[in-house]
Amino acid sequence: MRPLWQTEILEGLERERETGFADSSVFGGFARFALTVLSRHLARSPRDWAGLELLLYRYVAATPGERENLAGQIRDALVAGGGTGSVAPEPLLKPAPTGQSRRTRLPQSAGGRVPEVDEPPESWSVERLKGVGQSRVRLLARMGVETVSDLVWYFPRDYHDRSSFTPLNRLSSGESATLAGTVVRVDERRPRPRLLLFTAEITDSIGSVSAVWFNQPWVARAIRPGMSIVVTGKVEMRYGRLQIANPEWDEIDGEESLHAGRIVPVYRVTQGVSTKWLRGLVAQVLDLWGERLKGALPAETEVRLGLPSLATALREMHFPTDEMSRTQARRRLVIEELFVLQAALAVERDRARPAGGGITHQPNGPLVAGFLEHLPYRLTAAQRRVLDEIFGDMESNTPMNRLLQGDVGSGKTVVAAAALVKTVESGYQGVIMAPTEILAEQHYARLVQQLGEIGVSVGLITGRLVGNERQEVLRRAASGELQVLIGTQALIQKEVTLARAGLVIIDEQHRFGVRQRSRLVGIGKQPDVLVMTATPIPRTMALTVYGDLDLSVIDELPPGRRPVITRWVRGDQREQVYAYVRKRVEAGEQAYVVCPLVEESEKLEVAAATAIAEELAGGYLAGLRLGLLHGRLPASDKERVMDDFRAGELQVLVATSVIEVGVDVPRATTMVIEGAERYGLASLHQLRGRVGRGSQQSYCILISDPQTEEGRKRLEAMVSSTDGFVIAEEDLKLRGPGEFFGTRQHGLPDLRVTNVLTDVEELKIARREAFQLIANDPDLRRPENRGLRNALARLAARRDSLRGN
Repeated sequence: MRPLWQTEILEGLERERETGFADSSVFGGFARFALTVLSRHLARSPRDWAGLELLLYRYVAATPGERENLAGQIRDALVAGGGTGSVAPEPLLKPAPTGQSRRTRLPQSAGGRVPEVDEPPESWSVERLKGVGQSRVRLLARMGVETVSDLVWYFPRDYHDRSSFTPLNRLSSGESATLAGTVVRVDERRPRPRLLLFTAEITDSIGSVSAVWFNQPWVARAIRPGMSIVVTGKVEMRYGRLQIANPEWDEIDGEESLHAGRIVPVYRVTQGVSTKWLRGLVAQVLDLWGERLKGALPAETEVRLGLPSLATALREMHFPTDEMSRTQARRRLVIEELFVLQAALAVERDRARPAGGGITHQPNGPLVAGFLEHLPYRLTAAQRRVLDEIFGDMESNTPMNRLLQGDVGSGKTVVAAAALVKTVESGYQGVIMAPTEILAEQHYARLVQQLGEIGVSVGLITGRLVGNERQEVLRRAASGELQVLIGTQALIQKEVTLARAGLVIIDEQHRFGVRQRSRLVGIGKQPDVLVMTATPIPRTMALTVYGDLDLSVIDELPPGRRPVITRWVRGDQREQVYAYVRKRVEAGEQAYVVCPLVEESEKLEVAAATAIAEELAGGYLAGLRLGLLHGRLPASDKERVMDDFRAGELQVLVATSVIEVGVDVPRATTMVIEGAERYGLASLHQLRGRVGRGSQQSYCILISDPQTEEGRKRLEAMVSSTDGFVIAEEDLKLRGPGEFFGTRQHGLPDLRVTNVLTDVEELKIARREAFQLIANDPDLRRPENRGLRNALARLAARRDSLRGN
């Protein structure tokens, strides 16, 4: 006698034959029903029925024609007892219906190169769609819509509920309404040149209203007396009667309307593209190709997580049945979007960190203990926790690849110094790369003092180091005599070699390109890598972008640090601001004046800084010792100015944003930022971090007359919080993830549906599923992972184009 679970599947299969193999004979789809039934049996006998499971996965994504053949194979597998090993390899993809299919490659993973794949239908140009000529191709491209995938992932900005009609005798002026009726009269007039008025009188037998269109002759040609139509717009009282100006309209012809009688999507469009036309285009694609669009999530994952299919989710996202359906669809699409990103990061981690083969550092010995004991302060609990994470990585034989986040002043540098001491104690050399000469020289000065006390040799190499002095540093580094080497991009030149590189530290890593970082890591044989940033990134964003790195966060400031008090003043209060600066300086403190940002030209920015310095020296700050620092000064002059400021020889430093990173002068307690609205939130927060380095109360004064709402919100955020992670979240809200992170350098795709601040649970799910899948199938050779393989290929191609590869 056949088991009950087999009978259930066979009965469903018979109903499939009766419905034309539409995968709709059972609520939720036959294949999903069968997979659910099978999963109960697989718990007891997984190997015997693996072939049947694979056939059911294929059935979900197949066309009706393909399903008829698969149905026969499913029946045979049930009769044969599972059909293990009977499923033939599936071709990757059928070629595009016209022209030659393009081929693209995935990034190489640790286990080898992923096979080439043909691009699926979602990569086809929108030009293939009915009604899309060359002019509309160009208009859609302005909106970022070039392919079928771009179109179906171009989601509405809003929805209008037009599921019910307002009776015409209940219309009220000032409200938006959707109404249906019959056109009883039309009128077309030209009251003056270049103005066409077309009016349609509409009635529903109990009331009437006038619909008026301005300069839309195509409407005048389309609407005729006797036509039944539905219109949506704002009702207003004009000339003693109700009318609707320039409403959206649609003919009622007995068929389901896209534009009324339902929840209707509203899109962001460009001139020449109407939301109504775009609505029809999206519907066309979903009707014709919806079931053929391949998602990245395997069918088994969809079923296990209780998610709707990609086709269902896309349709409900554009044309929702109700709010609950749209919410479920959005959740499915968020997980899909994040799943692709996390899978890409998992592949990257798999490639960059093969198991074993790395450097195994020794447990902490007397050198590390001596360094920590000689510190003039106690490490915070957060610093100790992060050090334990880093030391654990370094003692493993898998290369460390860790991101260290910490707000300005949180004490990342001492953590990095302890890691350097550990690598030296294990017989290796350490390297730090900083983005600017000022920061590199500051690291050098601090580490010479800290590490010199315990006998660790430290060297510095920057672009300005030349001649015999440079050659001597290179020789000592190559021989192993120099134990710690600090520098700028000069470190990645071919002539720089190390005898035994054990630890590479990259400070302010977001300022370096991908190639620069990889070349520095190549200075040794799989050294441990620690990248640091003082630019806070919300944890969800960090996991989204830096998912290939382990994450450590110093979320605690050292005791005794006072939050910087921030004030925003208008330009007409400049005199009072500088009177206050003079008062603080005359009391023995120091101050920064940061000049307005001129993004178009560094030359203009330098000119502005010079002019401000001269104006202050001859006016508000006359008699004080002022210095000027900008990016175009020769390196020797920069060093001299900074040395004079640190020593107190200069009381006020007028500077451009060159001081944003790393400058540490504890006696500087006041900062004035001119034209603060020109800076982004992250830059303003970094600049503010240059004061408040000592025990005295410090102040940051923002002088600004913002002309935009976003500029005003940035300044309000700065005044309301000194927490870098709060600032980063506000920055992310204002700018979106692309601008926040800099997609051009990093290749992060636009997140079209995900909110990285709120979709935390979806991120956790996507990350878990993606990393598990890549662990089980690192080269994505299994047929059920074909959709992910194609998605990663498109992502890799996009990153290559952004990076100019």
